[in-house]
Amino acid sequence: MGDNPARPPSPERREPTPENMTMMQGFEWYIPADQQHWARLKKALPQLKEFGIDNIWIPPGCKASSKNGNGYDIYDLYDLGEFDQKGSIATKWGTKKELVSLCNRAKELGVGIYWDAVLNHKMGADHKERCRVVEVDENDRTREISDKYEIEAWVGFDFPGRNDQYSKMKWHWYHFTGVDFNAENGKKAIYKIAGEQGEGWASSGDGDVDDEKGNYDYLMGSDINHEHPEVREDIMRWGSWLAREIPIKGIRFDAVKHFSEDFLRQFIKNMDEEFGPGWFFVGEFWKDSLQDMNDYLARMKYKFSLFDAPLVHNFSEISKANGADLRKVFDDTLVQAQPVSAVTLVMNHDTQPYQALEAPIEAWFKPLAYALILLRDRGYPCVWYGDLYGIQGEHPFPPSCGGDLPRIMLARKLYSYGQQADYFDYPTCIGWVRYGTWDRPFGCAVVMSNAGPGHKRMHVGEMHAGEIWTDVMGWNDAKIKIGDDGFAEFVCGQTSVSIWVNEKAKDRARFDKEFDAEIYKVPYSESGSTSS
Repeated sequence: MGDNPARPPSPERREPTPENMTMMQGFEWYIPADQQHWARLKKALPQLKEFGIDNIWIPPGCKASSKNGNGYDIYDLYDLGEFDQKGSIATKWGTKKELVSLCNRAKELGVGIYWDAVLNHKMGADHKERCRVVEVDENDRTREISDKYEIEAWVGFDFPGRNDQYSKMKWHWYHFTGVDFNAENGKKAIYKIAGEQGEGWASSGDGDVDDEKGNYDYLMGSDINHEHPEVREDIMRWGSWLAREIPIKGIRFDAVKHFSEDFLRQFIKNMDEEFGPGWFFVGEFWKDSLQDMNDYLARMKYKFSLFDAPLVHNFSEISKANGADLRKVFDDTLVQAQPVSAVTLVMNHDTQPYQALEAPIEAWFKPLAYALILLRDRGYPCVWYGDLYGIQGEHPFPPSCGGDLPRIMLARKLYSYGQQADYFDYPTCIGWVRYGTWDRPFGCAVVMSNAGPGHKRMHVGEMHAGEIWTDVMGWNDAKIKIGDDGFAEFVCGQTSVSIWVNEKAKDRARFDKEFDAEIYKVPYSESGSTSS
């Protein structure tokens, strides 16, 4: 037999358009200490996935210095709510068993879990130890203001409730670089410890820690010395242990500008080598300086993301001003400069009302801000629990966006695809169009105003000629017909936003299903906590 005849060339194979990814910060600062949070999150998972949440950044799950602590007052890395320590077996959020159940359920639904790693400091020591220190200037940590002398500090960590399970390491004064309290006389100051591995903080001169306050190695509690070999070994081992204990897809690192970049690079390298690529790593480098953020990412070789703090500050300033220029909203932001490395957000637990880094954003502007991070083609957006479900505590706030934030999330999941065309041509009214893709063809048009009612003539494509488009937010009842040339005059209300989509687009009926914020609420016990 002769050779097979040549086959005609196959048509070009088009890859499916991947679904937009959205992460959620799954907590706010004032959630009651009822030890039911893991259970609430698990209950909410199916609905969160339905409305577009693909990954959840959960609160610090390690044992805190008290049973009511949010976890940033970290005591024991190896206690995830399993041992009777600091007044409870469970953490504020629940038990380890409930945590594992949450993570397993998330995995079943295709929702990733991002761990919140607090590696800068420890709190709630088990005993005091004497150590030599020197006091430094609060506002210039490079300037010593005393001779060396001994103090009594809370720096001894034995973890008696865990009894050496998972790790036998005990922490002593030489595992730390600084404290802020002398238990001998009750004096509060910034004390630099003269340790076994050299004196003082990690270097700020070569960028290992931030140079704010001269050297911003010390933040709070007993500041960890990441140069000490026992410390490095134990924390590296903890990362591997955590990934085996809990099915997680990524890690959010707390306070990265306060501890060694060299250590963090090695930690990430170890995780990649042991468990393979595909991890998501993001750092809290909270500083309104784009240059400093760019420099940090370069030193981390761009294998890392940062939260876009400058964008949050832009949102805050624009929302508080009268008729601010919306065209400048992305000026000097990380998402503009390094979009692949930018996690965009509107608010988080640190910037929420009555917190140290509070960045107030007026309620009317929240829908505009969320449209700007969720419906554009740059950045990895993070929706915040407090905006989705409301803030509790002494100063409660209802869900933002009039309870309609899930509609913006769903618009991202279903329609915000393809090429983007911007109409940033008027200070107080801007808009943009997403043209869709071959397999997600519907697209959307967004118009927003921070003044009076807005209107914007925009092109959505001749392929949509004759279609009727309506506002998925339900805030504007107009029916807009697309012209033969693919243009239409899109509108929005005063200080508002509208998201326009073909009224017959696939899945439009899903916007008629109300998002049930109540599904998230498990009744609190009268005592404020539950037995474990």
